Amino acid sequence: MSWVSMAAIYFIIWWIVLFAVLPFGIRNANEAGSTVEEGNDAGAPVLHGLRWKAMVTTLIAAAVFALVYVLLGDGLATFANLPFFRDAPKI
Repeated sequence: MSWVSMAAIYFIIWWIVLFAVLPFGIRNANEAGSTVEEGNDAGAPVLHGLRWKAMVTTLIAAAVFALVYVLLGDGLATFANLPFFRDAPKI
């Protein structure tokens, strides 16, 4: 597998994990016990914590990528192993 393919796969895994991690630890103003300033949405987070979430996302994505890399590198996961690709006509 080329480094470009590996970078693309890691990039896709990172974004998927980021969207899974984003809602963790979010509290709006009502939950935090503070008042909402006029013009602000009541559901907006008080503290977003993006640096922490980016670090957590990077660690989780690295672990998932390592698993994908091992499965693809050892030939344990291929399109031929998937049932709907096994019986597909060859082009």
